[in-house]
Order: sequence, then C-alpha cells, then structure tokens
Amino acid sequence: MKALDLSEGSIPKTLFRFALPFLLANILQSLYGAVDLFVVGKFCSAESVAAVSTGTQVTQIVTSLVTGLTLGSTIVIGSYMGEKNYEKVKKTIGTTLTVFTITALVITALMLVFNSSILNLLHTPEESFDLTMVYVTICTLGNIFICLYNAISAILRGYGDSTRPMIFVGIACCLNIILDFLFTGFMGMGVAGVALATVISQAVSMVISIVYLKKKNFIFDFALPSFRPDREITKKLGSVGIPISFQELAVRISFLYLTMMMNSAGVYGAAVVGVGAKYDVFAMLSATSMANTLSAITAQNFGRGKPGRARTSLWLALSFALFVSFLFWLWAQISPETMIGVFTKDPNVIKAGIPYFRTASYDYMMTALVFTLNGYLNGRQKTVWTMISCTAGALLLRIPMVWFFGERFGSDLGKLGIIAPTVSGIMALYTLIYVIWEGRKKKASS
Repeated sequence: MKALDLSEGSIPKTLFRFALPFLLANILQSLYGAVDLFVVGKFCSAESVAAVSTGTQVTQIVTSLVTGLTLGSTIVIGSYMGEKNYEKVKKTIGTTLTVFTITALVITALMLVFNSSILNLLHTPEESFDLTMVYVTICTLGNIFICLYNAISAILRGYGDSTRPMIFVGIACCLNIILDFLFTGFMGMGVAGVALATVISQAVSMVISIVYLKKKNFIFDFALPSFRPDREITKKLGSVGIPISFQELAVRISFLYLTMMMNSAGVYGAAVVGVGAKYDVFAMLSATSMANTLSAITAQNFGRGKPGRARTSLWLALSFALFVSFLFWLWAQISPETMIGVFTKDPNVIKAGIPYFRTASYDYMMTALVFTLNGYLNGRQKTVWTMISCTAGALLLRIPMVWFFGERFGSDLGKLGIIAPTVSGIMALYTLIYVIWEGRKKKASS
C-alpha cells in the first residue's frame, strides 16, 4: 500500500485530493444517524423520534471521546511519516489498537452502569424514556466496533490514505440503510431495529477493514506480538490525543445541557433538537473534513520542515469550509420547514422547529471557522491550547448562556437557537487571533 506524501506537489491539489475522500467518508458516516432518524420518522411515532434524538446525544459522548483519541493517533503517525521513521509508525499503530481495545471495554462498562442516570439527568421525556433506554443500551454494546473502526481509519489517514476509510464506511453505510428498513420498516422492531442496524454495520465494516489490510501487506502485520504497547508512544498519544478528547467531551457535555433544556419543552422540543443536530453534522461536514485533513497535512509538513505549506493549506481549507456552510445557512433562512420535513412530517415538530433553525443556523459558519483553525493547531500539536479554548467555550460560555436563556425565555426555541452561534463566534475570534499571533511569533524567531 502506497501512502500519499502530503508534503509534496501542488498545495490545492494535495489538499483536495486528500480531503475529498475524507469528506465523502464523513457524509456517509453522517448518514448513519440521519437514516436512523428518517426511518424512525417514517415508520414510528414522535416518541420514537425523540428517543433516537436524545439517545444519539448520549452515544455521541463515546464518539467524542474516540474522535479526540483517534485524531491524536493521526497526528503522531503523520509526524513520523513526515520524518520517514517507519519503525515508529508500526509501533504507533500497534499501541493505538491495543489502547483503543482497552478503552472500548472500559467505556462500555461505565455506560451500562450509568445510562439510566444520564437519561434522567437529561430530563428525557417520560413518554420516550423506555425507548431511549433501549436505543442507548444496544448502541453501548457496540462500542468496541465504534472504537476499533475509528482507530483503523485514523491510522490510515495519518499514514496518508484517506480513500480506504471512505470505502470501509461506505460499506457500513449501505448495510446500515438496508438493515434499518429491514428491521424497522419490514420487521417492525422500531427503535431497537435502528440501533441494532448501526451496531451490526459497524462490526462488519471493522472486520472487512482488518481482513483487507492484512491481505494488502499493510505496513502493520496484525500479528499478536505487534500489539504490544510501547510506553514512550503511549505517553505521546496521550499527550496529543487526551487534550483533544477532553475538549470534545467538554463540548458534548455543553450540548447535552442544551438538550436537557430542550427536553424540558417536551417531546416536540426534543425532536427539534434531534433534527437540528443532524443538519449541524451535514452543514459542518466540509469544516470537519477540512479540519481533520489539515491535522494530517500540518503534521506531515511540520515534520518535514515546511510550515509555509501548512499555513497556505489552512487558508484554502477555511475558504472552502465557509462556502459550503453558507449554503446550508441560506437554506435554513429561506425554507427551514423543508429541512425539518425531510425527517418528520409531524406539523407540531415543524412549527416548533422553524424559529430554532433560523437562529441556530448561523452556527454553521461560525463553527466552520473554529473547526478549521483548530485542525491546523492540532496538526501542530498545540492540542493543550485547543483543549483550553474549546473547554472554556463549552463550560464558561455555552452552559451559562443556556442557563440564562432557559431561565429568561423558557421553551422559546428561537431564542435558545441563538446560543450556539454566539458562543462559536466568540471562540472563532480568539482562535483566529491566536493563530495569527502564533504565526508571526514563529516567523520572528526563524
């Protein structure tokens, strides 16, 4: 398997050649949750829609933790690839897979113990509580597949390969869609059906990816002795990945607090947040893809001693992410009812969601700025700074604002929708100032 050298060739061509499969993979991955909600909205009640909406917020806690840790692996492997230190690359891969297996088992045990308490804390509507518990429990049992699939994808991206992760997630997505309609539409399994479809499809994708890589003589041989964790690399993965994971967790906690507030508005408020969350993901796909692409490109180029190339990639990625996010914002301003109508035809949900979508959609562009800037900083291994930045935004800005707006405006979804773009706008401003200041400091010292 040949890796893409991210430190050579045309900058725009390298950026988009690596980012396009990343973007397509993220689109496909986002279809997991979107199809789940679509199928439940089509075949089940508003209570089921609320259950999947709230349940997804809980399961994304795990996704947030995994995303941070796997991105750390991408950055460390990318740095070693830039240095052409292939022995370190092999050791990092083995250490990553072992650490993630242990992490998955610990997270699964903790979630099984605390799932009910988390749902109570979120003020999950009584009408949908049992259904939400079913969804979350089944997804929790599939944590091992989520962790290892994401670990393998992160390893490949750090190696310089963004195409195969796209293929693996494409297989999972197609299988998930088929099983969603089979279990929920044909067999009438409801919320349990969509959760089971997600777990099975991710398990199949994980197994296929391992079998494929073994047959293609990947740099890592998957032999049992190769999984022995290296102490030095474990520390490095922790020092890079844990701050990213912590910031992702802080952001997720702040959004869970918003979910709790929206759940207080009843089933329709919970359903609106769930539908809104799906569009958040799709509208920010370009920013997410560019951020992760920048992390890999920046890691390789700084490892090769080419910081100027990394900075040029940043501004190109930022422009593209903002353009795509703007298109989703425009749709939300012109016709929010058609956006909501994709997932549910319930007139009460649509009516409640229109003012929320019109205000919350400004966050699409603000988040595009934050994500891409942080992607560049993560690639430079400035993960402690991004952790402090995102944690401050989540815990010192978003949660107090949710509390203040909730106390002042109650269940006014339009007013609550203002919170996210306001917080992201402040974060974008101080992150941009830091990137410019840090870049000038670097030039002055060179």
